[in-house]
Amino acid sequence: MTVHRPMTLDASTVEVRTLAWLAAVVPPLNVRDIALVVGDELIETPPMLRSRYFETQFLKPIFASYFDRGARWSVMPRPLMTNRSFDRSYALSTTGGPTEPIHHPGTHPYDVGLEMMWDGAQCLRVGRDLVVNIATKNHAMPCDWLERHLQGRFRIHRAYKLCDSHIDSMVIALAPGPLLVRSREVADYLPEAMRNWDMIVAPEPTKNSFPAYNDDDLLLSSLYIDVNVLSVAPDVVLVNDACPELARILEQFSFQVVPVRRRHRRIFGGGFHCGTLDTVREGGPEDYFS
Repeated sequence: MTVHRPMTLDASTVEVRTLAWLAAVVPPLNVRDIALVVGDELIETPPMLRSRYFETQFLKPIFASYFDRGARWSVMPRPLMTNRSFDRSYALSTTGGPTEPIHHPGTHPYDVGLEMMWDGAQCLRVGRDLVVNIATKNHAMPCDWLERHLQGRFRIHRAYKLCDSHIDSMVIALAPGPLLVRSREVADYLPEAMRNWDMIVAPEPTKNSFPAYNDDDLLLSSLYIDVNVLSVAPDVVLVNDACPELARILEQFSFQVVPVRRRHRRIFGGGFHCGTLDTVREGGPEDYFS
């Protein structure tokens, strides 16, 4: 196994500016969000947060090396991201996001209406099938793009409002067959052909599993972040060492559990699956990148 790392964020780079807005810059902590690997193609996805607008640039040397070896490399249309670009309906009807905190959209010279905004982590890849979570019109438009772009190569299945955004703290494919899910209700949102798969239900999280934070600390993920495990082989799963209950459940299903420490995953906004972007998977359509 070869591990590639993105370029680091230079400390002097503190903000990003476009025609329409100014935002702080964040380092590439969760690369699963900013790109999608399908077969022999790398697809950069359109960001949902302004601070992540140029985040895929940190992966450019890696993507360029794959391109040099014959891989396809595509970039989904980039949004202008004015205040009126965002479909706020889901955020206004629930306690969730993630979206920019826009309370009074106003108008802007570069308003073009609702735009494509979608993260790669909203997609569950299962062989030649992609299960895509859609909670807003911002998500639906990139899904339309994917269907047209991948036509004949992959099948798209839409899961409406499974969650606010990223699917990988709701459902993870551990191997061909078994799924790790937050609850049994997740099955109701999946394609009918998947509803009879083995469902391993993760234990309810407890606050004792997390460090104590101050009230003003920005927590970017829910207590369910540890559902976000990483399968590195059909029977080997990386699990947070703060979750022995989850480890025992997976062991009961004959998985070899590798405990790994990641204490501040709520502040980093991601678990092991979020922080990785696998480009090589033996036995699947991603073999091209071996």
